[in-house]
Amino acid sequence: MTARQRIDAADGPAAAATAVRGSDAQPTRRKPLYVRAFGFARHKIERLHHRIDLALLPLAASSPWLAKTYYYFFSSEFNREQHATVAGRLHHIRHEASSEVASVIIRRNVHRLEKGLCMVPARKVFALDYIDETLRAFENLLQASSAHDVSLLKYAHDVLGSYFSATEWKESAQQPRRFARLSDQARALLHAQDCTPAAPAVHAQLPTSDVTYDQLLTLAQRRASVRNFESRAVPRELIERAVAVAAQAPSACNRQPMRYVAVADGPVKTALVHLPMGTAGYADGIPVMLAVVGDLSAYPYERDRHIIYIDASLANMQLMLALETLGLASCSINWPDMEQRERKMARLLNLEPYERVVMLIAVGYPQAAGLVPHSEKKHVDEMLRWI
Repeated sequence: MTARQRIDAADGPAAAATAVRGSDAQPTRRKPLYVRAFGFARHKIERLHHRIDLALLPLAASSPWLAKTYYYFFSSEFNREQHATVAGRLHHIRHEASSEVASVIIRRNVHRLEKGLCMVPARKVFALDYIDETLRAFENLLQASSAHDVSLLKYAHDVLGSYFSATEWKESAQQPRRFARLSDQARALLHAQDCTPAAPAVHAQLPTSDVTYDQLLTLAQRRASVRNFESRAVPRELIERAVAVAAQAPSACNRQPMRYVAVADGPVKTALVHLPMGTAGYADGIPVMLAVVGDLSAYPYERDRHIIYIDASLANMQLMLALETLGLASCSINWPDMEQRERKMARLLNLEPYERVVMLIAVGYPQAAGLVPHSEKKHVDEMLRWI
């Protein structure tokens, strides 16, 4: 076979289909020779890369050092994650005094104080390794407080008050006096707030629930990945109510390192619904698209880089169940780490280097007659093992 014949063969099924259709069909216009030559060369390079990859994988898997060497020299698949992690750490450190980062520190450390206050037996003193950082963040939040920060400010103030009331300090300690000074400033901002303490309370005081196990199971079974939506618009209020339920999901040290970007119309929506590979065939029928964005600037250490995926997933499940109760349906859409698409997404949503899309969620009113995949689930015995 000549070089030109190999290039022609690389055109694949399209050329063969033209031959089968015969002379009555309009012949498919061939691509220029240089384009086909480039495609042929790229195909050969990809096949060679794949063969080398398969040969190197056993060696790379044999030790952490060789795995690191493999990804340094042979694969760039983790480059974006590494860059986002470093950018997040840098933003956290540089902007520690901002209300944005102060809020993250407050959420984490005050939650840790709450856990310490809930311990039995009670301890006379704890949190010595992070109480100064907490007071510094509390002061930063006081200085940059806004309407969104008032509830968080009250939460921090009340828990810190409980903490200093429950712990014992030497008379020479500066921390209780510093909090007393900051407390006076906080009360001036919180005078109109609900007087109910935002601090640890007994379990019996939590809201009661009439939801039975069977009702919850039915709701979980009703939630399905719907791809056939009605064309009517989704009220923003319903999305906001579902997000309010998502906000109640557990989160590592209460940091909640994610946000939802909602798009219902316009060119951004048109681009967004077609960007994931999983929307092929129904993208144009999606009434609302949610992008779930994780924020790596919530963490000063690399060890926490995967928490955005865990916390966002916990919130997303509550959001999708909430949508069902509001008469809406959803479809969770995978967002794989593919550099070309990641770049497009970052530009489209104007993301910071430390922000990463976790997944997307299509939302709308379901078509009553629309088909829904059965999606057989695993049995309990396959998912649960007692040891």
